[in-house]
Amino acid sequence: MRNEKFLKSQKILRLATIDSLGDPHIVPVWYMYTSGRFYIGTNTKTRKAKNIKKNSKVSFCVDIGIRSPGIVGVMGIGRARLILKTGMVESLAKRILLRYFKSLKNKSAQQLLNQTDCIIEITPKRITDWKY
Repeated sequence: MRNEKFLKSQKILRLATIDSLGDPHIVPVWYMYTSGRFYIGTNTKTRKAKNIKKNSKVSFCVDIGIRSPGIVGVMGIGRARLILKTGMVESLAKRILLRYFKSLKNKSAQQLLNQTDCIIEITPKRITDWKY
């Protein structure tokens, strides 16, 4: 994917899920992009995880810039699934958190790691990008 370098360099992804009433729910999340997929650590009690459990359709956006040149973005739609296997969750959660913390010994990193009991895996179906 030609946007791979951009997606790997950014820190915030806006994730939209659909609730049980068919209403959108959007939230900014930390993520990791690798092998054509997005990975997001979370807890099964969160609204986004509950929504994905019932409806795997998602949309997402990663963007930067407020004036040209330098306005860049990627958005898309895809399918999400919850990864619940403990070993896999812990391994992916550590990789995600190391994008944001220098060490997992940090108190906040440990709290987040302890609260993460699932990983959202997004497989993009269609992606659009822009650059101005």
